[in-house]
Amino acid sequence: MVTSSELLRLSPVLPVVVLDDADDAVPVAHALRGGGVGVMEVTLRTPAALDAVARVAREVAGMVVGAGTVTTPQQARRAADAGAAFLVTPGCTDGLVSAALHTGLALLPGAATVSEAMRLAERGLDVLKFFPAEASGGVEALRAIAGPLPSLRFCPTGGITTDSAPRYLELANVDCVGGSWLAPKDAIAAKDFAAIEKLARQAVSLAAPRK
Repeated sequence: MVTSSELLRLSPVLPVVVLDDADDAVPVAHALRGGGVGVMEVTLRTPAALDAVARVAREVAGMVVGAGTVTTPQQARRAADAGAAFLVTPGCTDGLVSAALHTGLALLPGAATVSEAMRLAERGLDVLKFFPAEASGGVEALRAIAGPLPSLRFCPTGGITTDSAPRYLELANVDCVGGSWLAPKDAIAAKDFAAIEKLARQAVSLAAPRK
Protein backbone atom coordinates (compact mmCIF):
# COMPACT_ATOMS: atom_id res chain seq x y z
CA MET A 1 0.00 0.00 0.00
CA VAL A 2 1.39 3.38 -1.02
CA THR A 3 1.86 6.08 1.63
CA SER A 4 1.15 9.77 1.12
CA SER A 5 4.85 10.60 1.08
CA GLU A 6 5.56 7.87 -1.46
CA LEU A 7 2.69 9.08 -3.60
CA LEU A 8 4.32 12.45 -4.19
CA ARG A 9 7.50 10.79 -5.39
CA LEU A 10 5.99 8.42 -7.95
CA SER A 11 6.09 11.04 -10.72
CA PRO A 12 6.97 14.74 -11.03
CA VAL A 13 3.45 15.20 -12.42
CA LEU A 14 0.36 13.54 -10.97
CA PRO A 15 -2.04 13.20 -13.91
CA VAL A 16 -5.53 14.50 -13.15
CA VAL A 17 -7.81 12.50 -15.44
CA VAL A 18 -11.48 13.15 -16.24
CA LEU A 19 -13.21 10.19 -17.90
CA ASP A 20 -16.71 10.30 -19.39
CA ASP A 21 -16.49 6.67 -20.50
CA ALA A 22 -15.06 3.95 -18.27
CA ASP A 23 -13.98 2.05 -21.39
CA ASP A 24 -11.25 4.67 -21.85
CA ALA A 25 -9.76 4.09 -18.39
CA VAL A 26 -7.51 1.13 -19.16
CA PRO A 27 -6.13 2.50 -22.47
CA VAL A 28 -5.36 5.85 -20.80
CA ALA A 29 -3.66 4.07 -17.91
CA HIS A 30 -1.55 1.98 -20.28
CA ALA A 31 -0.59 5.12 -22.22
CA LEU A 32 0.52 6.93 -19.08
CA ARG A 33 2.40 3.85 -17.90
CA GLY A 34 4.04 3.50 -21.30
CA GLY A 35 5.32 7.05 -20.97
CA GLY A 36 6.83 6.31 -17.58
CA VAL A 37 4.08 7.68 -15.31
CA GLY A 38 2.90 5.02 -12.88
CA VAL A 39 0.25 7.02 -11.03
CA MET A 40 -3.06 8.63 -12.00
CA GLU A 41 -5.88 10.46 -10.26
CA VAL A 42 -9.34 9.82 -11.70
CA THR A 43 -11.61 12.66 -10.66
CA LEU A 44 -15.08 11.84 -9.34
CA ARG A 45 -16.66 14.44 -11.60
CA THR A 46 -18.43 12.00 -13.91
CA PRO A 47 -20.72 8.99 -13.45
CA ALA A 48 -18.04 6.78 -15.03
CA ALA A 49 -15.32 7.65 -12.52
CA LEU A 50 -15.71 4.89 -9.93
CA ASP A 51 -16.01 2.20 -12.60
CA ALA A 52 -12.90 3.65 -14.23
CA VAL A 53 -10.97 3.44 -10.96
CA ALA A 54 -12.07 -0.16 -10.48
CA ARG A 55 -11.03 -1.19 -13.98
CA VAL A 56 -7.57 0.34 -13.73
CA ALA A 57 -7.00 -1.13 -10.27
CA ARG A 58 -8.00 -4.54 -11.53
CA GLU A 59 -6.45 -4.58 -15.00
CA VAL A 60 -3.36 -2.36 -15.17
CA ALA A 61 -0.36 -3.78 -13.35
CA GLY A 62 2.09 -1.19 -12.10
CA MET A 63 -0.39 1.68 -12.13
CA VAL A 64 -1.24 3.33 -8.81
CA VAL A 65 -4.73 4.70 -9.32
CA GLY A 66 -6.55 7.02 -6.96
CA ALA A 67 -9.77 8.98 -6.76
CA GLY A 68 -9.78 12.76 -6.89
CA THR A 69 -12.34 15.48 -6.27
CA VAL A 70 -13.49 13.52 -3.22
CA THR A 71 -15.84 15.90 -1.44
CA THR A 72 -18.00 13.71 0.84
CA PRO A 73 -17.45 10.88 3.31
CA GLN A 74 -19.62 8.67 1.11
CA GLN A 75 -17.38 9.26 -1.89
CA ALA A 76 -14.32 8.38 0.18
CA ARG A 77 -15.85 5.05 1.16
CA ARG A 78 -17.06 4.26 -2.35
CA ALA A 79 -13.65 5.07 -3.85
CA ALA A 80 -11.98 2.74 -1.37
CA ASP A 81 -14.47 0.00 -2.24
CA ALA A 82 -13.71 0.53 -5.94
CA GLY A 83 -10.03 -0.20 -5.36
CA ALA A 84 -8.51 3.27 -5.17
CA ALA A 85 -5.01 3.35 -3.71
CA PHE A 86 -5.28 6.98 -2.60
CA LEU A 87 -7.76 9.81 -2.16
CA VAL A 88 -7.40 13.46 -3.20
CA THR A 89 -9.71 16.22 -1.96
CA PRO A 90 -10.04 19.82 -3.18
CA GLY A 91 -10.54 21.02 0.40
CA CYS A 92 -11.27 19.46 3.75
CA THR A 93 -14.01 19.38 6.33
CA ASP A 94 -13.59 17.52 9.60
CA GLY A 95 -16.07 14.86 8.51
CA LEU A 96 -14.37 14.29 5.18
CA VAL A 97 -10.92 14.02 6.75
CA SER A 98 -12.17 11.53 9.32
CA ALA A 99 -13.87 9.38 6.69
CA ALA A 100 -10.86 9.47 4.39
CA LEU A 101 -8.47 8.52 7.19
CA HIS A 102 -10.82 5.72 8.23
CA THR A 103 -10.33 4.05 4.82
CA GLY A 104 -6.64 3.58 5.59
CA LEU A 105 -5.70 4.88 2.15
CA ALA A 106 -3.06 7.48 1.40
CA LEU A 107 -4.67 10.90 1.54
CA LEU A 108 -3.78 14.10 -0.27
CA PRO A 109 -6.07 16.67 1.39
CA GLY A 110 -6.61 20.05 -0.20
CA ALA A 111 -5.57 23.30 1.46
CA ALA A 112 -5.39 26.84 0.11
CA THR A 113 -4.39 28.82 3.22
CA VAL A 114 -1.90 28.62 6.05
CA SER A 115 -4.70 28.08 8.56
CA GLU A 116 -6.09 25.16 6.56
CA ALA A 117 -2.63 23.63 6.29
CA MET A 118 -2.08 24.01 10.05
CA ARG A 119 -5.43 22.35 10.85
CA LEU A 120 -4.50 19.38 8.70
CA ALA A 121 -1.05 19.20 10.28
CA GLU A 122 -2.72 19.04 13.70
CA ARG A 123 -4.37 15.82 12.51
CA GLY A 124 -1.03 14.34 11.53
CA LEU A 125 -1.28 15.14 7.83
CA ASP A 126 1.92 16.65 6.49
CA VAL A 127 1.54 15.85 2.77
CA LEU A 128 -1.04 18.18 1.22
CA LYS A 129 -2.56 19.32 -2.04
CA PHE A 130 -2.25 23.08 -2.60
CA PHE A 131 -5.41 24.00 -4.50
CA PRO A 132 -6.27 26.02 -6.49
CA ALA A 133 -2.57 26.67 -6.91
CA GLU A 134 -2.40 29.50 -9.42
CA ALA A 135 -5.46 31.28 -8.03
CA SER A 136 -4.07 31.01 -4.48
CA GLY A 137 -0.75 32.70 -5.14
CA GLY A 138 1.17 30.00 -6.95
CA VAL A 139 4.91 29.64 -6.53
CA GLU A 140 5.29 32.72 -4.34
CA ALA A 141 2.61 31.55 -1.92
CA LEU A 142 4.23 28.14 -1.51
CA ARG A 143 7.63 29.73 -1.02
CA ALA A 144 6.17 31.89 1.74
CA ILE A 145 4.39 28.95 3.40
CA ALA A 146 7.68 27.06 3.63
CA GLY A 147 8.98 29.62 6.14
CA PRO A 148 6.60 28.99 9.06
CA LEU A 149 5.65 25.43 8.00
CA PRO A 150 8.86 23.80 6.75
CA SER A 151 7.78 20.24 7.52
CA LEU A 152 4.81 20.26 5.13
CA ARG A 153 5.09 18.86 1.61
CA PHE A 154 2.80 19.89 -1.23
CA CYS A 155 1.40 18.78 -4.56
CA PRO A 156 0.15 22.05 -6.07
CA THR A 157 -2.73 21.60 -8.52
CA GLY A 158 -4.93 23.99 -10.44
CA GLY A 159 -3.93 26.06 -13.44
CA ILE A 160 -0.45 24.53 -13.71
CA THR A 161 0.91 23.88 -17.20
CA THR A 162 3.91 22.14 -18.67
CA ASP A 163 5.56 25.57 -18.85
CA SER A 164 4.92 26.59 -15.23
CA ALA A 165 5.46 23.15 -13.65
CA PRO A 166 9.29 23.42 -13.45
CA ARG A 167 9.04 26.57 -11.32
CA TYR A 168 6.94 24.69 -8.78
CA LEU A 169 9.19 21.64 -8.84
CA GLU A 170 12.18 23.80 -7.91
CA LEU A 171 10.58 24.64 -4.54
CA ALA A 172 11.90 22.84 -1.47
CA ASN A 173 8.40 21.99 -0.24
CA VAL A 174 7.07 20.62 -3.54
CA ASP A 175 7.64 17.03 -4.67
CA CYS A 176 5.21 16.90 -7.59
CA VAL A 177 2.48 18.91 -9.29
CA GLY A 178 -0.99 17.90 -10.40
CA GLY A 179 -1.77 18.40 -14.06
CA SER A 180 -4.68 17.69 -16.38
CA TRP A 181 -2.63 18.31 -19.52
CA LEU A 182 -1.26 14.74 -19.56
CA ALA A 183 -4.65 13.30 -20.52
CA PRO A 184 -6.48 16.05 -22.42
CA LYS A 185 -10.15 15.48 -23.12
CA ASP A 186 -9.73 15.90 -26.87
CA ALA A 187 -7.05 13.20 -27.01
CA ILE A 188 -9.23 10.83 -24.99
CA ALA A 189 -12.25 11.53 -27.19
CA ALA A 190 -10.16 10.84 -30.30
CA LYS A 191 -8.71 7.66 -28.77
CA ASP A 192 -5.28 9.19 -29.40
CA PHE A 193 -3.53 7.26 -26.66
CA ALA A 194 -0.16 7.65 -28.38
CA ALA A 195 -0.42 11.40 -27.75
CA ILE A 196 -1.06 10.75 -24.06
CA GLU A 197 1.97 8.47 -23.88
CA LYS A 198 4.09 11.22 -25.46
CA LEU A 199 2.82 13.79 -22.96
CA ALA A 200 3.60 11.41 -20.10
CA ARG A 201 7.13 10.94 -21.35
CA GLN A 202 7.58 14.70 -21.50
CA ALA A 203 6.23 15.05 -17.95
CA VAL A 204 8.76 12.57 -16.58
CA SER A 205 11.53 14.75 -18.02
CA LEU A 206 10.37 17.64 -15.81
CA ALA A 207 11.76 15.94 -12.71
CA ALA A 208 13.87 18.32 -10.66
CA PRO A 209 16.94 17.17 -8.71
CA ARG A 210 15.91 15.91 -5.29
CA LYS A 211 16.15 18.61 -2.64
